[in-house]
Amino acid sequence: MKAATYIAMLLVALAATRAYAADIGYLAPRGVAANEFPSPQRPVARIVSPRRSAEEHRDALNEADQIARALELKPGMVVGDIGAGSGYHTVRLSHLVGSAGSVVAQDVTRDYLVELARRTKLLKLTNVQFALGEPHDPRLPASSLDAAILVHMYHEIAQPYAFLYNLAPALKQGARVGIVDLELPTAKHGTPIALLRCELIAVDYREIATYKLAGGGGYLAVFSPPELAARKSPHDIVACGDPAGVR
Repeated sequence: MKAATYIAMLLVALAATRAYAADIGYLAPRGVAANEFPSPQRPVARIVSPRRSAEEHRDALNEADQIARALELKPGMVVGDIGAGSGYHTVRLSHLVGSAGSVVAQDVTRDYLVELARRTKLLKLTNVQFALGEPHDPRLPASSLDAAILVHMYHEIAQPYAFLYNLAPALKQGARVGIVDLELPTAKHGTPIALLRCELIAVDYREIATYKLAGGGGYLAVFSPPELAARKSPHDIVACGDPAGVR
């Protein structure tokens, strides 16, 4: 390939990347500041990859369908893919909710969202929005989601109490939150189910059901969000792991 041709192709690619990046941003003002909340009393795993495993393997385990059935996801819904990464669930949810619904792909890593925007454009998916969040706040509009999924990423949330608290206003009345993780220590990229329950209950979420996913895919825990008018203040939240927070 001639140098001039290569440079021209590179410039086109850079221009396309800038175009995708222009649509990546915060969809809502900041919620409550992180310093209002307790820090987690356990390790937080590093974000190391935008994907968990090969998509073909996840398809073979029927991962997306298991989650959709448990959360009763339907055409016309608005679903948040929190920590969307490479977009495994974003793409599949886009087809599920159809043209009458939409998917909000949220992540705290801008580069992941830029790549996902490129992917959805190539696939001609027109019902996907992109939301850049912060470690303590997903930055999503109020009453915008019928459901939210957090798949194999909860252990990477640096400020879980603040994040969950700031996520709650984005959930419509009757919304459900589905969290998928492995029964492993957070330092090993899992979240023990007892710890997950403790942390969500601390922020006034209520557990609806827990399912075991096929093929060693971990568990799916389904929660309903708190009533905003009745939830405790950030200063009253007790971190799990503190002597007063053990349940």
